[in-house]
Amino acid sequence: MNINTLKTTFFLAVLTVLFIFIGSLLGGKSGATTALIMAGVMNIGAYWFSDKIVLAMYRAKEVPEREAPELYSIVRELTMRAQLPMPKVYIMDNPAPNAFATGRNPEHAAVAVTTGITGLLSRDELSGVIGHELAHIKNRDILISTVAATIAGAISYLTYMAQWGLMFGGGRRDEEGRNPLGSAITIFVMILAPIAAMLVQMAISRSREYKADESGASICGNPLSLASALKKLHAGVRRIPMNANPATAHMFIVSPLAGGGVLSLFSTHPPIEERVARLEAMAGRR
Repeated sequence: MNINTLKTTFFLAVLTVLFIFIGSLLGGKSGATTALIMAGVMNIGAYWFSDKIVLAMYRAKEVPEREAPELYSIVRELTMRAQLPMPKVYIMDNPAPNAFATGRNPEHAAVAVTTGITGLLSRDELSGVIGHELAHIKNRDILISTVAATIAGAISYLTYMAQWGLMFGGGRRDEEGRNPLGSAITIFVMILAPIAAMLVQMAISRSREYKADESGASICGNPLSLASALKKLHAGVRRIPMNANPATAHMFIVSPLAGGGVLSLFSTHPPIEERVARLEAMAGRR
């Protein structure tokens, strides 16, 4: 069992415990039972359907080869080089330039790019981006990435459950009809959002991006093509911000979220400057 499989199992277990705990707070034993059933459904959904959930979130459409012949040509060529099965190809109608890969394994993978990226990059640069995404598939990063995104979204849903339960007086009550756990639920709700962010941080390390850059550069055959693409994408995202869910930001090749300074310390993406420097050094060693 590889490290990403262990991480996936761990986060699904955490999700189950959180559901049961908050269900118990809101409805005692019956609430815990209901939450256990919901957690089971969520676990199954996170494993089998999280890729479809993320693709639907960004309204990504699977495209036939006749509608995107150049993109298909790049994906097919690099897939053969990487010795991977041909992934499904999706396009997101979004002017912000970006891309991500998703799926539970190489046999059930998808590569999604925005319309903004196809109009911004040259063929060589786009090959670098696709190579990076295929590297994530080859390194089996995509399952933990997609499941982490689904779990972060589920935790956000838990906060709404708790808030509504507190608003309508849910939970166990004493003889006078008061909810003695009201303050506890309120505190718990306050810390759920940081927990969601922390889960994503724990699941997704910056090192995976460095590794995908290195492997992707090898797949496309030119580290400088990927370096040039990263610089263009970084500038493009700053010029045209993407309305992205923070829970899924780590899946993209460059962070779609605007932010710098202290916020950059908590980014799942390493600095573009460092990624470019490593790729340029890689090219110099060839």
